[in-house]
Amino acid sequence: MNTSPRTRAVAGCIVLAMTLGSALAACGGDGNPLSAAPYDAADQISFNTPDDEDKKADPDKPLEITAEDSDGRITDVTAQDAAGRHVAGELSADGTRWHSTSPLAADARYTVRVSTEDEDGAPGRRIVTFDTGKPLTKKRLDVTFGPRTGTYGVGQPITAELSKPVKDRAQRAIVERALRVESVPRAGGVWHWVSDTELHYRPKDYWPAKATIRVRSELDGVRISDRLRGGRAKPLKITTGDSVIAVTDASSHRMTVYRNGKEIKSIPVTTGKPGFDTRNGVKVVLGKEYYVRMRGTSIGIAEGSAESYDLPVYYATRVTWSGEYVHAAPWSVGSQGYANVSHGCTGMSTGNAEWFFDNVREGDLVQVVNSEGNTMETFGNGFGDWNLSWQKWRKGSAIVGGTPETPNPELTARLRPAAV
Repeated sequence: MNTSPRTRAVAGCIVLAMTLGSALAACGGDGNPLSAAPYDAADQISFNTPDDEDKKADPDKPLEITAEDSDGRITDVTAQDAAGRHVAGELSADGTRWHSTSPLAADARYTVRVSTEDEDGAPGRRIVTFDTGKPLTKKRLDVTFGPRTGTYGVGQPITAELSKPVKDRAQRAIVERALRVESVPRAGGVWHWVSDTELHYRPKDYWPAKATIRVRSELDGVRISDRLRGGRAKPLKITTGDSVIAVTDASSHRMTVYRNGKEIKSIPVTTGKPGFDTRNGVKVVLGKEYYVRMRGTSIGIAEGSAESYDLPVYYATRVTWSGEYVHAAPWSVGSQGYANVSHGCTGMSTGNAEWFFDNVREGDLVQVVNSEGNTMETFGNGFGDWNLSWQKWRKGSAIVGGTPETPNPELTARLRPAAV
């Protein structure tokens, strides 16, 4: 093995910064191989990428790096493309081989940094760049993020709609790992597969107030299956406002509204009567409508029956797609604070409904307790995402589902190869 690069490196000096601001020069001639600057390890390792710069690597094949010198070993590998996407990989226990475990992107340029050491423990380094070719398949998986750009309450989930179904768990993991969510202040969360074409993302607890949340996809060009590659996705940025949570106690017939943890208003209300009990659980405000015409036929009540109704309703704040609102109900003011007489909505005086309408936004939270009704559906009728425990929410992830919770499992897997 040619040791001349290491010999020249050992002759150099390393400047160590001291805590008091002074500097001390320490020469590498003390016999400690780690004090030497890394030597060129080009002759020690090989790649399975083309040697010819005019040829491009096959993105459908894993990247493989092998230690050619029997007395040397690979100690670390980092690989990322020009967009900053890291490639996960595994290093063999003896350090002789590293291979990628996440797919390469097509039509991308990669930079790979390989660290080695020789039989004496002296460090080596090699940096290689290569390009991948264009994908053969024309099918693309496009992603549409939601909600639209704007300011929301702290309960607003992030959604990802896929243009094609993804059923295989390994393929889902590829997709999920490429969908990045970052918030300031930080609030670590997890994607949950609602269906083959829809994912929701939420933190363990509600988003912080006054947060900035950015969502992007790193899926473009990435191989998902033999016939499908990732497509483009428009990034998303939303912010959160104050934390606004309204808690409705159906047994005491009152709604208490909190802003940033402080009670700001207590409102007498009426909720669903027996047979039309209001759903329990946490609901997310979906929208606000100044005027809604409400008909009993929309919830299955026969026209002309004893329970039939057809009413103009004002200051209606929607919490389910099936028609549950918080709204003005001047016809039931005498029962508000005393009895439940509605067909499932939360009714209050016109003045209180106007105040509520003016003080909540999409993404704010409405929680109903002590009702005889069922619990709010988790998916399909609005956002009941928060009614799942964190443990059950994590089970819906193709990456962390079924694994113990760690501070940030995705980041650990993405930044450093795992040893086997």
